[in-house]
Amino acid sequence: MLKERDSSGAEIDLARPIAPQLRSILRRRIVRNLLKPDQKISESEIAAQFGVSRQPVREAFIRLADDGLLSILPQRATRIRRIDIAEVREARFIRESVESDIVQVLAQSSDAATVAKLRDLVDQQNRIDAGDPVAFMVADEAFHRELANSAAKFGIWRKLHGLKTQMDRVRFLSLEQFPIAKLVEQHADIVDGISKGDLGAAEAALRTHLREVLADLPLIAHRNPDFFDAIPDGAEDRVVILHGGETEWLL
Repeated sequence: MLKERDSSGAEIDLARPIAPQLRSILRRRIVRNLLKPDQKISESEIAAQFGVSRQPVREAFIRLADDGLLSILPQRATRIRRIDIAEVREARFIRESVESDIVQVLAQSSDAATVAKLRDLVDQQNRIDAGDPVAFMVADEAFHRELANSAAKFGIWRKLHGLKTQMDRVRFLSLEQFPIAKLVEQHADIVDGISKGDLGAAEAALRTHLREVLADLPLIAHRNPDFFDAIPDGAEDRVVILHGGETEWLL
């Protein structure tokens, strides 16, 4: 199988469509903040990195712009977009609405095999080192993907995956204060609601979990102003700069 690898180790399979692979690689770099907001990115440079023509790179750029990750200015520079606070909130709203219905579908059937599979994923999360938030984010993705897959809604999950891009960017900015134990406990609460056939409990646990990303959004934006299009209203009033440059979040 012929593959092409760039200097960072990312590789593409030249026997498969190239543009979707480039889109996935670049999306991951942007989400993980390896490519910074306002940073220039060019078709020719990416094409040279992977040894491909500019056409699939152009196609990938167009899709990334549709995802809200790139700003393409004809005859000028293409840049990484800043995080749009409104888009983060909208994505959370849509995702919460859809996934709430998904867990209700699962709670209605309360299938033992599904519950066992979800509990196993939670057990795996409990074994993740508290100092490895990236590993947890991968496991979190697997958990939510399995919820959709078990409810026979995997096509919807693929749509949500693109929608939640801005949420994922925020989460990678918050790795230092990532509450892994709390999030795993919330996953367990979701599974408990499903296992008991308690639609209300499953939905409430899911909504609590997905709202976690918004709880620290003002603080994250305040700490990383170069990543956001604007700091949420009132954020400055809720953050106190302590001696030594540390910050304290006022609830």
